[in-house]
Amino acid sequence: MSTFEVNFDGLVGPTHNYAGLSYGNVASSEHSGLVASPRKAALQGLDKMLALHRLGLQQAVLPPHERPHLPTLHKMGFKARKPAAVLQRVFKQDPQLLAGVCSASAMWVANAATVSPFADTADGKTHFTPANLSSMFHRAIEVQTTAAVLAAIFQGEDYLHHAALSADPQCADEGAANHTRFCTDYGEPGVELFVYGRSAQAELLLPKEFPARQTFEASKEIAGNHGLSAARTVFAQQNPAAIDAGVFHNDVIAVGNRNLLFYHQLAFANTTELRQQLDRGFGNDELNYIEVPSDDVSLEDAVASYLFNSQLLSTPGKPGHTLIVPAECQETVSVSRYLQQLEADNELIDQVLPFDLRQSMNNGGGPACLRLRVVMNTQQLAGLQARVILNDELHSRLRNWINKHYRDRLAPDDLRDPSLLLESLTALDELTGILNLSSIYEFQK
Repeated sequence: MSTFEVNFDGLVGPTHNYAGLSYGNVASSEHSGLVASPRKAALQGLDKMLALHRLGLQQAVLPPHERPHLPTLHKMGFKARKPAAVLQRVFKQDPQLLAGVCSASAMWVANAATVSPFADTADGKTHFTPANLSSMFHRAIEVQTTAAVLAAIFQGEDYLHHAALSADPQCADEGAANHTRFCTDYGEPGVELFVYGRSAQAELLLPKEFPARQTFEASKEIAGNHGLSAARTVFAQQNPAAIDAGVFHNDVIAVGNRNLLFYHQLAFANTTELRQQLDRGFGNDELNYIEVPSDDVSLEDAVASYLFNSQLLSTPGKPGHTLIVPAECQETVSVSRYLQQLEADNELIDQVLPFDLRQSMNNGGGPACLRLRVVMNTQQLAGLQARVILNDELHSRLRNWINKHYRDRLAPDDLRDPSLLLESLTALDELTGILNLSSIYEFQK
């Protein structure tokens, strides 16, 4: 039976805007207050999905979340007979709160959950743990919907869904953005790497400017809950200097696939120890590394271009890897030069393909942020009840749906517009029908 790594990409939501909510995310802060285009953002992401599907990869979609999220406002005491009155009141009293409950950040599904495939777990099931995202208010409110979406799509005895970890600061969990799996073949046992920024159990060097979000304790608890082998599980600390440069998640500075880790020289606190542990866990098979020197690409250029927030893919018919990069990599001189050399000289990388994801990039999320990887075999793919596996027909339906419901322009002041709420809920209600999903949203219950 064939086994694949399926890329589940998040559809950008109708309230995509630039509110600058993510402290430590340089791009998010730099574009705060600008006018966004939800329609263009969603179409850019969808076109990338179609391109990967046409490369022969298994590509799927995950739906946006309900936004503006009135249930959160109701819990905080903002109640009125008409939703318009609630939105106006929150806008006057706390515009930052309104921005938080309108954020389309759930599009970055690399933060949705940590996934351990059936080949790695003690019980032979694929385990899901939704990220609690407790470091940021606008992301912490995603947990309930994320859990509902994953449970609706991945049904049956092959899957085990865990509750999100406690929201205690010691258990702060940012999901798969700090998790990478290495293997020879997707269906064979692999080595799972968890990267953290801080720990209550050890004295670590910490960043001085921006917060370290992922904790060692959270990573350790997830690995234990997922029944992973201690011999094939590795924990490594982020380089605090990288966090201060804007590397809020490890997937901004490193990306891995199968037997290859592509990373910046300053990604980890102790690279030598990390590689020794990975090699030991990988056993007799060879694990390959491509380390990008600071002399070739500075930390600042790596963050500005999102070179490492790329997708590293095994493309059918090609012996090496395909690297999916944001178009910004072509506009950063050092990065463009490095990628040209990499594609020409390194046999581990067959091709580098740039994509225009500028709307997402302006908010601090590139190709890797937009996808959650799930290993599935042919039987599991055939058994999906939800219509989420992308093909040309579904792409066409989703493209028409976006053009029908999404605004071309959205400024932060527009978030108080009650019409936006109606537009968003109408769109999501229709989307659940397109994707053959149950009533996953609170407004549908």
